[in-house]
Amino acid sequence: MKSDESMDIPLKFAGRHTSTDPRYNVSFQCLYEGTATQGNPTLLNEIYTELFIAESESGEISNEHEVRQIETQSRRAATEDTAIKCRDIFRPLPGQDKANRTVLTKGVAGIGKTVSVQKFIVDWAEEKENQDIQLIFPLPFRELNLMKNKTLRLSDLLHIFFPETKQIEISSGEYKVLFIFDGLDDNVRLCDESESVSVDVLLTNLIMGNLLPSALIWITSRPAAADLIPSECVHRVTEVRGFNDPQKEEYFRKRISDQSLTERIISHLKSSRSLHIMCHIPVFCWISAAVLEKMLSRAESGEIPKTLTQMYTHFLIIQTNIKHEKDYEKKVKDKDMILKLGKLAFQQLVKGSLIFYEEDLRECGIDETEASVYSGLCTQIFREEFGLFQGKVFSFVHLTIQEHLAALYAHFCFTNKNIQTKESLLSKILNLREYVLLSELHQRAVDEALQSKNGHLDLFLRFLLGLSLESNQTLLRELLTQTRSCSYNKEETIQYIKEKIRRNDSPERSINLFHCLNELGDLSLMQEIQDYLTSKKIKEIKLSSSQWSALVYVLLTSEQEMDVFVLKKFTGSQNTADEVLRKLLPVVKESRSVL
Repeated sequence: MKSDESMDIPLKFAGRHTSTDPRYNVSFQCLYEGTATQGNPTLLNEIYTELFIAESESGEISNEHEVRQIETQSRRAATEDTAIKCRDIFRPLPGQDKANRTVLTKGVAGIGKTVSVQKFIVDWAEEKENQDIQLIFPLPFRELNLMKNKTLRLSDLLHIFFPETKQIEISSGEYKVLFIFDGLDDNVRLCDESESVSVDVLLTNLIMGNLLPSALIWITSRPAAADLIPSECVHRVTEVRGFNDPQKEEYFRKRISDQSLTERIISHLKSSRSLHIMCHIPVFCWISAAVLEKMLSRAESGEIPKTLTQMYTHFLIIQTNIKHEKDYEKKVKDKDMILKLGKLAFQQLVKGSLIFYEEDLRECGIDETEASVYSGLCTQIFREEFGLFQGKVFSFVHLTIQEHLAALYAHFCFTNKNIQTKESLLSKILNLREYVLLSELHQRAVDEALQSKNGHLDLFLRFLLGLSLESNQTLLRELLTQTRSCSYNKEETIQYIKEKIRRNDSPERSINLFHCLNELGDLSLMQEIQDYLTSKKIKEIKLSSSQWSALVYVLLTSEQEMDVFVLKKFTGSQNTADEVLRKLLPVVKESRSVL
């Protein structure tokens, strides 16, 4: 189940009703969890789980970290008015009479946009759905971006990707055609006026309807890049919300054959609210299944993961073990491989990049030969994709894996007193002196994450704090044998975070700090509020600013639906209606209605 911008180039174009009837797209029939180079593929229709796709408004660009967007969506998915099946993406809703020529489908990385495209194509090719369409041309933005400086006609572009089209006159109007542009993100430049005849402009004219106005257009995009498509060109905006709670369970039951084990996995995930919310992302379901299937199916030493840091650290160990099973080149040591990937992850995270190129690898000491080895032995951590033009494109399977490796690298460099690395990398974003305590490193990281306008360091911070715990350091020593234990008073960090919560006027910005407390094992603020809610004494207590923030966090991460927010549950002699409304505004925003 690949992450964003990862659709495979088919060997043949997805056409059915031509004289040659080329139904060759095996790559669309199979779902590769990780990448095609590892493990056996699964038939898409055997494991495919329907995703929650909703009609959306255009222009809603969020500046929050994508995981925070998922946490927000987990509250409203069940109350969304208009759900759309993938197969109906171009069909008008009941009561609508407008045609949907151009559809923009947005969603965070790993949420299932590419798999939805794949399912649409498979159902069409098997003559189950959308039989009015005769030709489908899937064109990944990542590949198109490598061609941005080329001057081509549309027919030239199609002949390069789909040589079979040389026998077909697309512009004749004889065929109803669908173009799918998969994986627009903020690394992709759609249009540059200085290149008047470039591929960028060619695509823009196609999307705007200046070329082939009768063709259907489907664009998938991460939310941060959705506004790169002019709103006047888009007839429908949809949003992939991932799995709702029943769909999460359906996925695990399809993914794991042992149903008693499946039930134990589901039960464990439900016991950790932060993990259960993350399961809205299909890629995280796959990561959780990989880890928990191993840990719960036999007697394993160590704690069953209850936090994100524990889950991703176990996942990294599993993937490095794949190297030993496959007996890859022995000259590549686990430690060297992980630290080089970690350095790459850290550098690219600071830049805000999800995709990178050979020169980025060389900067981290990874040459072309090593890159192939890394891609082979850690295919589910680090993916190598061959572009048709100008070399290779690289990425991590998911942003969260990149963030975990970046935090692991920062923690290792600090605890092993790698001063040169600290000066060249860590100090750039954390303004570190030559020697500081680990708690001071964490405090600087907290400050930097709070100052980020788009929250791009939020998960990095959670992983960095989580890796400081002794239980996770024990796991790390399995991977990085020279990792030192560091003396660390986590109470200093906990108190610093609580002080930040107390002083922070924005409850939304405090949400991630509560997740950080959870990673450090401190649930005192949340438990205090939970006790007030259970005893219904919340109206009688004069809440501090920290307690208001804790109340927002508890309500937003609660399993209970918030279809209707009832103000009087929280108002009383100590808390006025006006104060409740202001302090709990983030909760109000995610409720369908307010009394």
